[in-house]
Amino acid sequence: MTVDEIAQKTPFVAVNLGSHPLPHAPADALWVRVYYEDTDFSGRVYHASYLRFLERGRTEWLRRRGFTHRDLAESSGLAFAVRSLQVDYLAPAMMDDLLEVETSAAAVRGASITFHQRVVRGDKALVTASVLAASIRNDRPARIPADLRRRLQPPV
Repeated sequence: MTVDEIAQKTPFVAVNLGSHPLPHAPADALWVRVYYEDTDFSGRVYHASYLRFLERGRTEWLRRRGFTHRDLAESSGLAFAVRSLQVDYLAPAMMDDLLEVETSAAAVRGASITFHQRVVRGDKALVTASVLAASIRNDRPARIPADLRRRLQPPV
């Protein structure tokens, strides 16, 4: 059933017939649509909005490996906190753009993970980031359990 057919048969559905549905994201990517709330007065994505997009990308990367932040916290008291990040803003995204947030683990160490991330529109990189996430428990650095660390390791 097409979007048009659903809209005609379903009451109270708001459909923008000029937009495209979100395609399935690649394995380590997350699709993000830019909304008005993500932009500044010029209609460009506000720089801090990219930090939210990147956080969502890391969260979904972890989820695809069978873990959620809540489950980790409840089962082991473990949480990840951003220790440092370097962001390069290369080109602007605009309202209604469909962006892809790519996330990969560059290194998984005893108590931290370094992520490399990109926000792209089509083939154009808009933002690149390197994020160091520290593993903590009770506000102190904590080793990532060995079994979890193995599952999070980047492919060799």
